[in-house]
Amino acid sequence: MKKLFILAIAVQICTACSTDNSKQSDALRQTCDSLQRVLIDRDRELDDIMGTFNEVQEGIQRINEAEGRVTIADGSPESASSKEVIRDNIAFIQEAMQQNRDMIAQLKEKLQRSNIGAEKLRKMVESLTKEVEQQNQRIQELEARLAEKDVQIAEQLQQIAALHTDVSSLDAENKEKARQVAAQDKELNAAWFVFGTKAELKEQRILSGGEVLSDGNFNTDYFTKIDIRYDKEIKLYSKGAKLLTNHPTDSYRLEKDSQNQYVLNITNPNKFWAASRYLVIQVK
Repeated sequence: MKKLFILAIAVQICTACSTDNSKQSDALRQTCDSLQRVLIDRDRELDDIMGTFNEVQEGIQRINEAEGRVTIADGSPESASSKEVIRDNIAFIQEAMQQNRDMIAQLKEKLQRSNIGAEKLRKMVESLTKEVEQQNQRIQELEARLAEKDVQIAEQLQQIAALHTDVSSLDAENKEKARQVAAQDKELNAAWFVFGTKAELKEQRILSGGEVLSDGNFNTDYFTKIDIRYDKEIKLYSKGAKLLTNHPTDSYRLEKDSQNQYVLNITNPNKFWAASRYLVIQVK
């Protein structure tokens, strides 16, 4: 209103300057020019103040948007990319907050130096200051929450690492136990066989004095080790064969292959190997 009032006076004086031919014409013209310069200066000053005010408001809006992005990203702490988003937005917010504080300080200084005397402007700046402070408090609470979450995540990672160590240890222990069980199981199902001519069997002390395996000094390396669960067929590569060790006759068959050579087929492994785990076959 003051601006409009001064403008009206300036218009009247300028009008008088254009119509008055008296000696006061030059003085009035100078007064008119002076008033116009005052108005121009006040307009520039007001534009400067409002420009800074608008920049602060835009900064607040940008911070609110960044705060919203942080809140959204905060919902996925396990994601490495979301943690990076949080850090980037927090850094942006901190920088924008400092810029807002600096611009508000400039606004207050401009209003103190200004001759405008607009109480409404001062109240607007006070409201803006309060809004920035409230925003700053929310950001501090958000940073505290994120710091707390970082601690929780670090603790969870330690727990997970410990669990991984325990699992790895248990896995290694279970594998070792499984290996031992498999080795024991294989040993429990182990048997040894040998076939050879009478002379060969005697030479290895397997056959001694007409008795098989009676001499404890027979050559064990001459035997072949097998697994009774899987090895049920033994090719003898001979047209004559006779079992010297004691095995039930209904637990095996001696059959000839296409080349008329004997093959031992064990039809009932448990029964066949029940009396002895050593098999001695004399061939020709």
